[in-house]
Amino acid sequence: MNTNGFLNIGVIKMLEFNKSYVIDDNQQPIAVQIPIAEFEKIEEILENYGLAKLMEEVDEEKALSKDEALKYYQSLKEENVAS
Repeated sequence: MNTNGFLNIGVIKMLEFNKSYVIDDNQQPIAVQIPIAEFEKIEEILENYGLAKLMEEVDEEKALSKDEALKYYQSLKEENVAS
């Protein structure tokens, strides 16, 4: 964790993945499959990183509580999904 209490994106490098390659008819890799639990772990790390970056951008503004920040971040995610 960094000093903000958020996982550093470098943590992803330390994770070991159980991956399976999907290949085409020419034996060329075209995709990778990973277990859903590992995907969710990656997703959580990226979301935490994004939240930390958002918090850094507004460093001079009035600080939000953790709950306020999470609600705001969730609203941003919902806006982007709806688009």
